[in-house]
Amino acid sequence: MSIVEIKNSILNGNVTIPPSKSAAHRALICSYLAGGGSVSPIIDSNDMRATVGVIDALKNNEDVMNCIESGSTLRFMIPVVASLGRRATFIGEGRLPERPIGEYLDILPKHNVKVDSNGYLPMTIDGQLRNGSYEVNGDVSSQYITGLLLALANVEGDSAVILKTPLQSKPYVDMTVKVMADFGVNITETDFGYLIHGGQEFKKQDYIVEGDWSQSAFFLVAGAIGGDVKVSGLDMNSTQGDKAIVDVLKSFGADVEVGKDYVISRKSSLTGTTVDATDIPDLVPIIAVLGAFSNGKTTIKGAERLRFKESDRIESVVSNLKLMGVDVTETKDGMIINGSKPHGADLKGYNDHRIVMAFSVAGLFCDGDVRIDDAQSINKSYPTFFDDYNMLGGKANVL
Repeated sequence: MSIVEIKNSILNGNVTIPPSKSAAHRALICSYLAGGGSVSPIIDSNDMRATVGVIDALKNNEDVMNCIESGSTLRFMIPVVASLGRRATFIGEGRLPERPIGEYLDILPKHNVKVDSNGYLPMTIDGQLRNGSYEVNGDVSSQYITGLLLALANVEGDSAVILKTPLQSKPYVDMTVKVMADFGVNITETDFGYLIHGGQEFKKQDYIVEGDWSQSAFFLVAGAIGGDVKVSGLDMNSTQGDKAIVDVLKSFGADVEVGKDYVISRKSSLTGTTVDATDIPDLVPIIAVLGAFSNGKTTIKGAERLRFKESDRIESVVSNLKLMGVDVTETKDGMIINGSKPHGADLKGYNDHRIVMAFSVAGLFCDGDVRIDDAQSINKSYPTFFDDYNMLGGKANVL
């Protein structure tokens, strides 16, 4: 375990954001199904190692798939491996074995795949996935829908993914559809869900991964609270849902400038607002920090699924804000924050990369130092976060 000590400072300057983890997962799988071609750039994070590792295991005819702590790798690759007719056992590390995968216990056996699991890892699958109608809850995790879209395009015959409940985090599925289209595979969105023509051929190519809007949010919020930060390497036409950080910042009253491939965020007078996080759950920790430094009340709702991430992110955020003296109330699907002047404190990282990064931003503006444990958890998605943070003028010392 490592601890990061944050001292009061201001972030100023230009940072080029790393490639999108979400897009890279999808592109790597499409490239594997295409039978070749490169995918770059890819950040050297634990989640990327998970997807690359599972693909390497398939190439080497191994039958154990270690998804490390990546929920995306796990939920995407289970049906993809089933579409190949491979017997495999999926395992994980950290909190991943505690995260639910029960949807597949119900879905896959109806389509010729035997499943041995209690709803969690380890899970063993055996059998060749068949085409057909797949009824899926849309409000559990969009990752199930992405996994099925990738897999069903790879089997013979047409299939339908039928949403039994409204789809949450839809932008993540939109990203899947877009990346698959980049590889020459078409998915049709319908009134009931998605129609997939089976047996499509993934196009072999060299693929360039776009910048990560989710990671840009940490620096853009830091700029809005008390700095002047330019984040470069962003695609303004991206399907990434977390591109919404621009609109969220504006709703708080932030001074935001949008360019061709960059966003600048400057110190602003911020006022609390209401944020529906249904489609942007990963932004909740940093939006909560934004609310803590804004005038008035901020309400975050629609984020109930955050309780099943690397940590219970609602509980994690609320607990840390309270340690910093913030008036915050936990709700079933989010929180209510009354903006104030947070003070320094010893905080918990909960082995959750987004918690550590969000509260490292909070630590920039506190009276007194902030210490956060489990700082090494940033390796899951953004190993060079503190390098970029300090390059912009931050004072983060990882012990």
